[in-house]
Amino acid sequence: MNKHIKSSGKGRVRFAKSNSDEHRPPTFEAFDTKLVTPRAPTTQALSVLDVDMHAAENKRAHNTIKYKNTNLIVRRNQEFFITISFDQPFNNQRDNVQMEFLIGSSPDENKGTYIVLPIGIEKSNGRWKSRVVDIRGNYVTVGVTPDASCIIGRFQTFVVVVSDFGKQRTERNTATDFYVLFNPWDPADQVYIPNDNQRQEYVMNDVGIIYNGEINNITSRSWNFGQFEKGVLDACLFVLDSGKVPLVYRGNATQLVRQGSALMNAQDDDGVLVGSWDENYSIGTAPTAWTGSTEILLKYAREGGVPVCFAQCWVYAGVLNSFMRCLGIPTRVITNYCSAHDNTGNLKTDIVLDEDGRVDRSRTRDSVWNYHCWNEVYMKRPDLPDKFSGWQVIDSTPQETSDGLYRCGPTSVNAVKEGELSYPFDARFVFAELNSDVIYRQSDKYGNTKIHHVDTAYVGKLLVTKRVNANSYEDITSNYKYPEGSDKDKQTMKNAENRGIPTRDYLPQPEAGVTMNIQVDTVKMGDNFKLTLNINNQTSQTRTINATITGSVSFYTGVVSTTFKLENKAATVNPQNTAKLQINVQAVDYMPYLVEQANLLFVVYGRIQETGQTISTMRVVTLRPPELTINVNGIPRVGKELMVIVSFRNPFTFILENVQLRLDAVGLMPTRMKSYNQIPPGGSVQYTEVITPQTPGRKVLIGSLDCAALRQVTNQLEIIVQ
Repeated sequence: MNKHIKSSGKGRVRFAKSNSDEHRPPTFEAFDTKLVTPRAPTTQALSVLDVDMHAAENKRAHNTIKYKNTNLIVRRNQEFFITISFDQPFNNQRDNVQMEFLIGSSPDENKGTYIVLPIGIEKSNGRWKSRVVDIRGNYVTVGVTPDASCIIGRFQTFVVVVSDFGKQRTERNTATDFYVLFNPWDPADQVYIPNDNQRQEYVMNDVGIIYNGEINNITSRSWNFGQFEKGVLDACLFVLDSGKVPLVYRGNATQLVRQGSALMNAQDDDGVLVGSWDENYSIGTAPTAWTGSTEILLKYAREGGVPVCFAQCWVYAGVLNSFMRCLGIPTRVITNYCSAHDNTGNLKTDIVLDEDGRVDRSRTRDSVWNYHCWNEVYMKRPDLPDKFSGWQVIDSTPQETSDGLYRCGPTSVNAVKEGELSYPFDARFVFAELNSDVIYRQSDKYGNTKIHHVDTAYVGKLLVTKRVNANSYEDITSNYKYPEGSDKDKQTMKNAENRGIPTRDYLPQPEAGVTMNIQVDTVKMGDNFKLTLNINNQTSQTRTINATITGSVSFYTGVVSTTFKLENKAATVNPQNTAKLQINVQAVDYMPYLVEQANLLFVVYGRIQETGQTISTMRVVTLRPPELTINVNGIPRVGKELMVIVSFRNPFTFILENVQLRLDAVGLMPTRMKSYNQIPPGGSVQYTEVITPQTPGRKVLIGSLDCAALRQVTNQLEIIVQ
């Protein structure tokens, strides 16, 4: 890009002559020492008439053309081009002209917030670079390369002519402001990721998939990351400003992602989202109702930093993903199935049962979440040994404080896998989410408890993320863990214990020789169904097992709400054989007590008559909600109207009240919402929206229906606009 550059017409502004004393912005008063003492002029000084930022051309070269923002957006350590026109021919052997770029309210050359670049007789000695690319009469094209570790954010641009008359500086004009972002395409940048397919997925993809459900019934929802949508980049920078993140931190990816994980939640710092797990969402939006991040980030910025209500883990992860991708950091959403939330800070998740084998809700403080979502960011970690660079965990769901704030990470995934837990940040917490043992304790009538069964393999069973260039998931469990019970796994636990994790002195437990597991098919909400309890006798003697089955309604966080079923069963199992017990579950028993996301938790306590030993198992059943249907009428073409139809039928025998229906489509339309006072039993609603696609390519329509009695009803439709 040199002599053939043409003006884009955007990011361009004309200037009248401006005397520095009349028009100098107040932020520049500290720099007046550079003014030259006027003396009798020999020739007329240059004046700047026009500055063309070549926004469109530069943005194409910098992979920022998708941002819906008229200003120039560039990436670190990559050259961009500016053309300046003067009122007379420019002579780089004679004329002394500088460009000044500044960010923040107190520019300082030593802090990287005030950059001076010569384009005339003076030579550059800073970390940003400039060169004259082309001179054509009154027009000068300059190449500018921001430093590979410079601050990211919005910079102001000024051109200064230094002459015998003093300094003549162009006036402030927002059209020549430009944004600098991280550069995952450049090996010199901390967030460089070498694979282009991964860059397209983890930086450029603005629609993703977040996995939820439970390990035996993995479900998903599409999510509008919307990092390129109008206003989102400014909203992300507003988040940093609201959180008072020092500018000097904003060039360091390690510091920035740590600050970002704190700023997504409203604890401590009035961050973006208020978390709620209590089902009362009357003053805001239910977490299950959101379809993407754009609506949330724009609302937060529009309302001046008032936290948005409400979020749970996948909403935090979705918005943090958008925030990081928007700033140029490769980021992905991770789902950990059977994720331990350990309230006592050790590697034990305690499930307390009463004398009869029922879950004792008052004494069970730990929980295993069906799933928990966090994020990974890809970066070098200059503060750690090389092998701990790469993917790093960050988590903005407020669970525990870290250095006084609710945040987590960045935690090296490789360090977690090796049990190297003494490196910053928060590796012990992440390790516990993946490696806790589930310890079933039984209490007697005096409140004393004893361990009756330990399951070392229940937690951290599966970790997934969206596959690159596909709508299926990738199993990344092996990134975090060695195979359960392998020599490497044992070495990891030994390393972790050497780094301060409490020793597992309750292992090994004596083998009972009998195991149990629960089988169940996919179940629709409102259906009767059967559980099958498989009891496997691996011994050479007959065994008689008395089993207590407790069925409870639970939240996805594993917290029990209401117990609706208690049943005792017995089975005699021959040596080296399996017996099957069936348990009938009736909809009338569980439906009145359902809480959001419709999870049922079944815990089985078994006692072997012949030996007195006890065994336990548990299984979550996530009930499948009714369907939301999305259709389009017409062929999707640029500039042609397209009808989108979202429909839903209430299959239940009760009225659905205060129903919210959302429709979202990145690059097609802003989020639209429709409310219904009631949908009667068997009743249907149909919502129609007419849209006109403006750009070709793959688009995803995302719909969600939400009310107090029915959460997690979502669907998506992918269309190709021609």
